Amino acid sequence: MFKNVAELVELAESKGVKIAEIMIQQEMEFTGKTREEIIRKMEMNLDVMEKAVERGLEGVHSPTGLTGGDAVLLQRYIEKGNMLTGHTILDAVSKAVATNEVNAAMGTICATPTAGSAGVVPGTLFALKEKLNPTRMQMIEFLFTSGAFGFVVANNASISGAAGGCQAEVGSASGMAAAAIVELVGGSPSQCAEAFAITLKNMLGLVCDPVAGLVEVPCVKRNAMGAANSMVAADMALAGITSRIPCDEVIDAMFKIGQTMPSALRETAQGGLAATPTGRELEAKIFGVSLTKK
Repeated sequence: MFKNVAELVELAESKGVKIAEIMIQQEMEFTGKTREEIIRKMEMNLDVMEKAVERGLEGVHSPTGLTGGDAVLLQRYIEKGNMLTGHTILDAVSKAVATNEVNAAMGTICATPTAGSAGVVPGTLFALKEKLNPTRMQMIEFLFTSGAFGFVVANNASISGAAGGCQAEVGSASGMAAAAIVELVGGSPSQCAEAFAITLKNMLGLVCDPVAGLVEVPCVKRNAMGAANSMVAADMALAGITSRIPCDEVIDAMFKIGQTMPSALRETAQGGLAATPTGRELEAKIFGVSLTKK
């Protein structure tokens, strides 16, 4: 039904429906499953996300000790009421961190679009649940909307850190969340696309440099910043701000940047933060010896 964002937006606007509905229809067409089956499967993903957020907010730590407990620290900070940014955005950050801390602790998460970027979509969604009190179906539609944009990226560029750097993972996840946020609060399909474009173009060039090759540092905190990015971009799009570069061209630019990115900066742990003295020390501490080239 659609291959790019322009076609997605055109379909939604011409039919007078949400982007979520277009994605549901496409899933029905591609899989041959009923609407009820498609929605039920997505609700299972929502349940997994919710449990991951809840577990992370209880406090978890990874086996390596590199990550854990930061989601709890943020919630305690929010409770004091003297935060510099708004409650909702910090709540989104905390819940994004919670999800990725569960991932690092070998817990169950829903890849959106990958495990390393799994915090942004649920983080923003469950923060907005507290603010907007959406119905369960609206929350499910949030996931279909984010999935529609993820579908475009996966089929026209990359969602893999190994192929395109963290811009392809957390960058894509942040754009997906921004688009879904806009639709959740009543924005138009075109505003969803603008939010995605604004988000992704401000994360272009983000490298994938996991310390010790583990999806922990800096991955967890990048999900935090991705959640904040998506919330701000959504507000910008809802305010009527547009991206001068069309959404599909931003996605194409991200893909080409990933292709030219050195392999040391694409999940190999050979460059960036992974190659810092502290990064190497942590690697040696965890594995007993450095496993990557200095």
